[in-house]
Amino acid sequence: MNLEGMRRHYAIRALDRVDLSPDPFIQFDSWMREAVETQLLEPNAMSLATVAPGGAPSLRTVLLKGFDARGLVFYTNYASQKARDLAANSSVALLFSWLPLERQVSVTGRAEKISAAESMKYFFSRPRESQIGAWASRQSEVITTRSLLEAKFAEVKAKFLSGAVPLPGFWGGYRVTPHTFEFWQGRTNRLHDRFRYTRQADGAWKIERLMP
Repeated sequence: MNLEGMRRHYAIRALDRVDLSPDPFIQFDSWMREAVETQLLEPNAMSLATVAPGGAPSLRTVLLKGFDARGLVFYTNYASQKARDLAANSSVALLFSWLPLERQVSVTGRAEKISAAESMKYFFSRPRESQIGAWASRQSEVITTRSLLEAKFAEVKAKFLSGAVPLPGFWGGYRVTPHTFEFWQGRTNRLHDRFRYTRQADGAWKIERLMP
């Protein structure tokens, strides 16, 4: 397997300063809409990087479930590894990789828990089986066999056989308030277009072109 010889020549389009909205959320919305309309697989999937109390980085893929001018929202178990990391250090990095469009978007910022009311609204919109799964899984804990997880799922399903499945107290959302956005467009000869938005003290955004 010759990995050194594997390369793709990016040539779909360019990205110039005049193409960018002054507001990175509007720019992100535009690119996300195109990713959705192109029917990419899981266009809202994003890599989420956190830092453990000892300084070790950790990375996983989660799903973006909403965004507006306040930030980007995802949901998880509040006892998970990512949540433990965030309790000690709220700094995070996000990465959206839309390779069929030869694009990436990266975000840095701080993550904070959203209100229980917001989490409840989303939780009740989920399929019932996903609601039960949230109760059944003690996310990030060691387990000896899958059958134990399936047995727990069956136990919770029987417990909530009728009526609504309540929101677990250990489950909910985080909102990432961005400090930077970077929009990356692949170009020929690896001379990619990169633009970084940096939030200023007055709330305005500074836009700079970066070398590839």
